Amino acid sequence: MLSNTCKYAIRACIFLALEENRSRIIGIKEISKALNIPTPFLGKILQVLAKNKILRSIKGPNGGFTLAVPPSQIKMMDIVNIIDGGDFFNSCLIGVASCSSEEEHCPIHPHYSPIREQLKKLFNEQNIESLANEIHHHAHKVFI
Repeated sequence: MLSNTCKYAIRACIFLALEENRSRIIGIKEISKALNIPTPFLGKILQVLAKNKILRSIKGPNGGFTLAVPPSQIKMMDIVNIIDGGDFFNSCLIGVASCSSEEEHCPIHPHYSPIREQLKKLFNEQNIESLANEIHHHAHKVFI
């Protein structure tokens, strides 16, 4: 459901939140290597997040990225809206144009609509700090 770009953006923010305790700027190559994401692609994603004030970008030989706001203030929904856009939770699962209508909708709509609402609630409630804490607490090596 989420684009790879959005998944990478969320993972990068979690990675930066995990590193935040060390109070350092993280270079793109380090992030790229740790998350196994191609550097040029990751660079574009991180610049979009910086432009939208989720990350802070520092230029120069010792440059890199850090979170621009506390991770507790970055909701998953913020990242989804920036990367995948606001239509993520409004579009039809199978792409029927009239699905948003109350009178006309696709055959999967009655089943998918409640799930979409649960996802929307989850993405609005989950923040990067809680995800990073969960990873740190359980030492999820799968993440990286």
